[in-house]
Amino acid sequence: MSKPTCTTIKLSFDASNAILTIARPEVLNAVNLAFWQELDASLDHLETLDEVRVIIIAGEGRAFSAGADLKESSTRSIEQYEEYLQLLQHVTKRILSFPKPFIAAIHGHAIGSGIELALACDFRLAAKSSKIALPEARVSSSATGGTLLLLPRLIGAAKTRELLYLGDTIDADEALSIGLVHRSVSDEILLDAAKELGLSIAENSAESLRLIKRGLFESLQPQLDKTMAFEVRACLLAVSAKDREKAIERFSNK
Repeated sequence: MSKPTCTTIKLSFDASNAILTIARPEVLNAVNLAFWQELDASLDHLETLDEVRVIIIAGEGRAFSAGADLKESSTRSIEQYEEYLQLLQHVTKRILSFPKPFIAAIHGHAIGSGIELALACDFRLAAKSSKIALPEARVSSSATGGTLLLLPRLIGAAKTRELLYLGDTIDADEALSIGLVHRSVSDEILLDAAKELGLSIAENSAESLRLIKRGLFESLQPQLDKTMAFEVRACLLAVSAKDREKAIERFSNK
């Protein structure tokens, strides 16, 4: 399969690492429908490349991802919103079950859908500039990407409730201390650290890694499917609330 043509993602290669860079810096890499479509197509391509052992997801410019593109989402009908959410869940599940490990290289804002994308990755490295938050409750939305299952497994139920109920921002050091990320590094070495980690992973058996990752994915089932289905229903109810527009306006003005 040939390399897909993308407008929201840049795909590059470094030794056995593939680097998927979210390329919407003008909106702090907010993710939209085109992004999820292009990420899905990029995974199709990467799955055929035996020489690629590890995939790194990074963000262009000042942020990893500021989350969902609220401007685009405000124009969707409820039917279009459901289609968008189903695609998001599908692509996230592909990352979780993909036969090759993923590393999220986080810097700047990693908000909402941004940090939720990183949660689907096998490793998360956070630069010192990272600002991580799950503010869905502040914009009358709800967590997606399996977050309601994945996050408590990583950081425990109490801290999960704190992040989701309050929507407060945490930095890289706090993210490391609660187990949300694996390492906290300087911004200058973030991508190099991700590449080095990728090369270390690639020293091991590709078949062993594939089987281990598959086993970890299977350990999430059947609860993952149930959780993701609930997340779609919950998000549709939340975005249909009467105070949605006012909530977004308050959040955007902060």
